[in-house]
Amino acid sequence: MKYNFLQELEWRGLIKNITPFTESNFESIDTFSGYVGFDPTAPSLHVGNLCAIMLLKHLQLSGRKPIVLLGGFTGRIGDPAGKVNERKILPEEIILHNINCLRNQFSKFLDFSCGKNSAEIVDNIGWLSNLSLADFLNEVGRYFSVNYMMAKDSVKSRLENGLSFNEFVYQLFQAYDFYWLYNNKNCKLQMGGSDQWGNITGGVELLRRKDNIESFALTTPLLLKSDGGKFGKSEEGNIWLDANLTGPYKFYQFWLNVDDVQIGSLLRIFTLLSKGEIEQLEHENVNNPNKLKRVLAKYLTTVVHSDDISNQVEKASNLLFGHSSLTDYETIDETILHDIFHGLPTFVFKKDEYKTSNIDYIVHKIFGITKGESRRLINGNGISINTVKVSDYKQNTAEFILIKEKYLIIKKGKTHGVAKFI
Repeated sequence: MKYNFLQELEWRGLIKNITPFTESNFESIDTFSGYVGFDPTAPSLHVGNLCAIMLLKHLQLSGRKPIVLLGGFTGRIGDPAGKVNERKILPEEIILHNINCLRNQFSKFLDFSCGKNSAEIVDNIGWLSNLSLADFLNEVGRYFSVNYMMAKDSVKSRLENGLSFNEFVYQLFQAYDFYWLYNNKNCKLQMGGSDQWGNITGGVELLRRKDNIESFALTTPLLLKSDGGKFGKSEEGNIWLDANLTGPYKFYQFWLNVDDVQIGSLLRIFTLLSKGEIEQLEHENVNNPNKLKRVLAKYLTTVVHSDDISNQVEKASNLLFGHSSLTDYETIDETILHDIFHGLPTFVFKKDEYKTSNIDYIVHKIFGITKGESRRLINGNGISINTVKVSDYKQNTAEFILIKEKYLIIKKGKTHGVAKFI
């Protein structure tokens, strides 16, 4: 059965805006490419980029060629869309570093060696840096009125706070990107987030006005949390795809903590599970959204990190909440343990204290409470060590096996803490 790209996006909730006649003309064209642009403003993609990446993935599954455009040139300007103030301009060496980092991440989602529709990465510095000011004005500027440019939301929203000239003309550089890709890469479709709609339609207009060429554009909705906050951010900032910026355990936990009301749409947007598979999961777990969250967390952690790491963080999550045996800790890589322990109350003890200390002393140090309160909690079955309830505050710490020969996991109520012996 032919993979209908637009129908697939539609039922998954991935279409917000679409150019007129796209639906009637798009599927009649088999061989062409489509692109999404990413400015290299950071050394990693984050979960907020995943919607756009999934657009490229579905395009490739439909037999067309996905193109990732990395804005080596436009990244030096900064897109005003969605920004209150002008972006900080990054040094050239930082942009080059970011581009190299991003190249590796796309291979986790797209196939770069599957024949005619293999994914491709391009950098617009390759054509925009060779465009003289006179050529730019003649090739692009003459086709857009100031009134047309002023009407864009990305411009109007910034007029009160101030908009620099280079930000004002950013939309023209993006329009020329589409024009160049059409002529050099058979690119007939530009995609992105809905905040990019004004910039994206500029490329469609340039092709039409300059050469009377029909092209297509569509955007995906911007995901927001139920409280209106930006999806993909935690209290500590963005959730990155790079394990050095956001550890795999924290990445996994992010998906476990999404809003219950969003889990159905997130499964549709971020996985390749079929309509039937998702609907069956929802039917079987209608009163258990946490099961659906675990499916999503497992799926994405496997794609972004690996199946092995996904299995480890799943074990770690179960262990921390008492659903698995202690021996499973030994199968978890210590870097993931560090990720788990990050932010938990931790106290570092000398190695000999492992043999000489009682439990009440350990609890007292980790949680910063008095020894008397530690004893009352222990006697009241309010403390667990390595998932096992303890009830004798005089019990020696050495009776408990150290995880990785250095850690004990202490649980007080719903709070976890870590004793580290070195």
